[in-house]
Amino acid sequence: MLGKVVVITGATSGIGRIAAERLAAQGARMIIVARDQRRAERTLGRLREIAPGKKHQAHIADLSSLDQTKLVGDRIVAEEPRIDVLINNAGNIFAARGVTADGLERTFALNHMAYFVLTHQLRERLVASSPARIVNTASRAHHGNFLDFDDLQMEKNYRPTTAAYGRSKLANILFTRELARRLAGTGVTANCLHPGFVATGLGQRDGGIFAAMVRLSMVFAGNPEQGAKTIVHLASSPDVASTSGSYFIDCREAVPGRVAQDDAAARRLWEESLRLARL
Repeated sequence: MLGKVVVITGATSGIGRIAAERLAAQGARMIIVARDQRRAERTLGRLREIAPGKKHQAHIADLSSLDQTKLVGDRIVAEEPRIDVLINNAGNIFAARGVTADGLERTFALNHMAYFVLTHQLRERLVASSPARIVNTASRAHHGNFLDFDDLQMEKNYRPTTAAYGRSKLANILFTRELARRLAGTGVTANCLHPGFVATGLGQRDGGIFAAMVRLSMVFAGNPEQGAKTIVHLASSPDVASTSGSYFIDCREAVPGRVAQDDAAARRLWEESLRLARL
């Protein structure tokens, strides 16, 4: 990764932070996108300790906002003459249904639309920098879910984990498949992964009983260092340099759920996402 430029979201905690540190240790210059300035500075400090002199950068944006995601993408493109890897990793679970200023359900906005919009903003720069890679953090939580295109914003029967989060992770896999198809021949690959059940800050932003239950469940979760391995593998390993459109678990290709292999649904999600993002 020596000399490579990596853009990563969700790098101030959990598996994203560890992945950023490992890639920096391999020689990459890290560009992090974070919601909180203080946590971003703390992460930058750690990256500068690991790999001094690399001019690691942080950009502050609320990725659940379409406008802020577009603007941060534009800023990165304006400052970076090349981008070798984009890692879409930011995400969350919300106990209660809420909508963003754009009218999008919060889980869908942050866990899917942020991936879609930031990738769109950086796509031309990635292609110009090819060979390049896009890595999307999905989850095994997609199993047993489906996308209701008549109710993508979950106005009916909102459930935080079994529906909203699981559907957003299904969207990540479908997005990856369609993205890989559209990038074929450009030298840019797109893959996604299940990091495993590892200790993270998911579901704890809003506080309350739900957050307390999530914190309790994290007692039984694995080490986030293990969860970061597959992200680093997809971002850096020569073994997957020509692999695209695949789903990985523990650094190995895996077969996602049947619904996650529906290319018609992947194309429909792409078109709907374009409309929602006003792109």
